[in-house]
Amino acid sequence: MDGFDNATWQALGLTLTIAGLAVSALVWVRRGPVSGLRGVAWSLLPLAAGLTGVLRLGWEITDAVVGWAGRLVFSPVVWLGLVVAAVSAVLFVVTGFAARRRAAKAPAAPAAVTPGPDPATRARAPKGAAVDPDLADIEELLRRRGIS
Repeated sequence: MDGFDNATWQALGLTLTIAGLAVSALVWVRRGPVSGLRGVAWSLLPLAAGLTGVLRLGWEITDAVVGWAGRLVFSPVVWLGLVVAAVSAVLFVVTGFAARRRAAKAPAAPAAVTPGPDPATRARAPKGAAVDPDLADIEELLRRRGIS
């Protein structure tokens, strides 16, 4: 069907629309105007598809997918490509798990080394006082009570 020109595709759309309108007339008589008008709406779609080129596009897409599926089934090269894609997917999953495992183990090593206070806090702290800003309030309270 590659040799068809635009007029042929438009004629096919018109033919499908006329057949759909005939069925819509029967539906109108048997089920009422709402169902009949809905049938008319569906019947106009093939004509619109033929006039806009979507009918031809749909045929080409269907032809390409069927051709690809035929090559998929009968071509060892395509099967090899699928195997390579599967190996790639497995490697992505494995490296994802390995990265999560490494990230889970990584915080244990830096936890042993606690960073010191910032220089501004150290400069303001009185002599003999704790350098930790969290303990500064507690030491101030103890100093006021005369405990330290």
